[in-house]
Amino acid sequence: MADAEKKQMAKLPVTLGDIHVNNINQLRKLNETCFPVTYADKFYNEIPTLQREFTQFAYSGGFSIGAVCGRVEATPDPERKRLYIMTIGVLIAYRGRGVGRFLLDYLVKNAEERSDLAMVYLHVQTSNAAALDFYKNAGFENLGKIEGYYKRIDPPDCFLLGKVLRANDNAALPQLAADLGVVKQ
Repeated sequence: MADAEKKQMAKLPVTLGDIHVNNINQLRKLNETCFPVTYADKFYNEIPTLQREFTQFAYSGGFSIGAVCGRVEATPDPERKRLYIMTIGVLIAYRGRGVGRFLLDYLVKNAEERSDLAMVYLHVQTSNAAALDFYKNAGFENLGKIEGYYKRIDPPDCFLLGKVLRANDNAALPQLAADLGVVKQ
């Protein structure tokens, strides 16, 4: 499908649903389809313990077509925690229909409502131009490259992307980049 055709596709109405121990294998299957990496059991064991406002399925017509999983991470300053987007994925047949943006907006909106969260961030494989454009259009900044981040895919490098949640917290992104070993571009 050409890019022009994708842009003309109508937005898909979706509903959200909780991810829990009884449907975690549904998330596993979705992730196996959406991502070039295989997540360990430890990842799937953690998801049901995370806050619901940061872990949700996207459903359309009763089927899960996407999901977002994020976790709150502590920092030395309890008023400047970080939200890490562990995964956000949409089945390929449903991409370009606003589902990914719906999930991202849901996550960011919930993060902005918390006074203890300073920023949201994620890693994107350096070769994933579509994801890089998606996050750039959503206001995320490319903070630089982390070499050898992925162990079993090529290229193994990723970009660290971040978004400040409050205008008065501009120090959050440079601190994140320093903390996570970003190579300056």
